[in-house]
Amino acid sequence: MPAARTLSAAQVAELLGGELVGPGGVLLGDIRSLEEATPESLSLLASSRYLSCFQRSRAGAVVTTPEFKDVHPGPKTRILVDNPYEAIQRVGKLLCPEPEPSWGIAPGARIGQGTTWQGRIAIGAGAVLGRNVTLGRDCRIGPYAVVEDGVTMGDRCEIGACALIASEVTLGNEVKVGPGARIGTPGFGFFRTETGHQRVFHRGACHIADGVEIGANSTIDRGSLGSTSIGKGTKIDNLVHIAHNVRVGERCLIMAQVGIAGSTVVEDEVILAGQAGLADHLTVGRQARVAAQAGVIGNVEAGLTVSGYPARPHREVLRQTAALRRLSRMVDQLERLVSEQFHEPTS
Repeated sequence: MPAARTLSAAQVAELLGGELVGPGGVLLGDIRSLEEATPESLSLLASSRYLSCFQRSRAGAVVTTPEFKDVHPGPKTRILVDNPYEAIQRVGKLLCPEPEPSWGIAPGARIGQGTTWQGRIAIGAGAVLGRNVTLGRDCRIGPYAVVEDGVTMGDRCEIGACALIASEVTLGNEVKVGPGARIGTPGFGFFRTETGHQRVFHRGACHIADGVEIGANSTIDRGSLGSTSIGKGTKIDNLVHIAHNVRVGERCLIMAQVGIAGSTVVEDEVILAGQAGLADHLTVGRQARVAAQAGVIGNVEAGLTVSGYPARPHREVLRQTAALRRLSRMVDQLERLVSEQFHEPTS
């Protein structure tokens, strides 16, 4: 494991090109949340939602924006940058370096005939690589992961423990697949016969482009006859299901427990918030936003934010919710009037 470094606040500010406020000699050895930080910790404040935590924090220094330069109380040493998240990522590689992979093939791993790779490789204990698998440089296959016949991966791919990459799936460069994920399995498609439900033929492709990240226990089905594809730079959270023949564009964010039904198209830079559900054969336009737990049963225009079930423009949903609240108060008033009318004392 690379040795962690200790940096002064002044060194961190210089590294980030940020403005140093307060003592620069504070020594920093790790990165922690505002709540858990110690006087030797670097922390982060990027939103006013965490201002109360900042004001109580014991952090030695905090990376934040110019907006919080003069907030009192709070840690005296502050490093002001435009994008705290990007800044903490850069300095984190020095203060909290990742462990070096155990390059080589662990005991108990099995490698099929015709499988090849370039440069270094790390294959964990109990992992299985099928026949004619092609791997790029510096790929890592976790313990008990399975990579079936004919899979192709680019450089610097990471496959988590117990994940499955099914046969003939293609992964680009720097793809990360979380533990327990399933990529390229047959979709849920059946047709009815006199003797029961028969599975639809699923031998299509599954293409994962460069820089895609797929969270733990997520599933991406292969196409039936066509392809399922995930575009460059898209990030997928844990417990997401993407069905057969879905096409997801570039730089999308898909959060936990989202489900996308078959043959739906999600264009570039779309955000699908947690537990959103998309019906089949839809198109969600570029840079659209689907709110948490929304149920999408029709196309979504580019750039539009939708919420609710069935999903509608978010402003419309807010207006309808406000109208229902007003209506409930009106009903209460009406009931009181009726009650008073029927219980009026007689002379």
